[in-house]
Amino acid sequence: MDILQDIVAHKQQELKAFRTPKPSLREALLRSDTGIIAEFKRRSPSKGWIKEDGQAEVIPLSYQENGAAALSILTDEHFFGGSDDFIRIARQSGVTLPVLYKNFVIDEVQLYAAALCGASAVLLIAACLTKQKCNQLMGKAHELGLEVLLEMHSEQELEYAELQPDLCGINNRNLGSFVTDVQNSFRLAEKLHCVCGRGPCAPVLVSESGISNPSTVRALREAGFRGFLIGETFMREADPGQALGQFIDNINL
Repeated sequence: MDILQDIVAHKQQELKAFRTPKPSLREALLRSDTGIIAEFKRRSPSKGWIKEDGQAEVIPLSYQENGAAALSILTDEHFFGGSDDFIRIARQSGVTLPVLYKNFVIDEVQLYAAALCGASAVLLIAACLTKQKCNQLMGKAHELGLEVLLEMHSEQELEYAELQPDLCGINNRNLGSFVTDVQNSFRLAEKLHCVCGRGPCAPVLVSESGISNPSTVRALREAGFRGFLIGETFMREADPGQALGQFIDNINL
């Protein structure tokens, strides 16, 4: 085999890996007893560096080993200190859980980036998109084999749930002021159920941000949520994976 043939053969293997279906975020949450989506988040625009030396080859795998149902990895570089490479690195370290591509997606090119780096799902934020644009991006994401977590914050945005994404998220953090109030999930849960329904094909509900107490997870489950995206609570600890394990133990008490 000459060098060109060797290169083409390797490219075929790379494309095979790209086309291999990624683990489903939706199914992982439906199967999980806790539904924790543990987030790798090194920085926040409002709070600065949370864990500047956080390593993508260490913390995501530790989350997996300590019982996370899925992972969220921040890929925005300018505001959150993230990178698409963090998902690649996490996969290379042995992460097999579903991974959410956490970014502010406004263009199809970002969906290709998410698929290429090994994500299972992408975040679409209603506040960033018109309903038409959101629907367009959701269709392209599905073409690329990516699930969609559609994030809403207010009652006015709940109409986006009519698009029937794979997962519906309620963000407890106002993205304008960055003020966090977990009661936002409880306030909007029943209204979201009215839009989405409760059947087996309805979107899985995810509560995002501001969750720091296992009792809150238990209460949110009773309100109909199956996923709980938690980042800073773990990332501020010396050992985020160990902190996750202890959190899960306390949920199951």
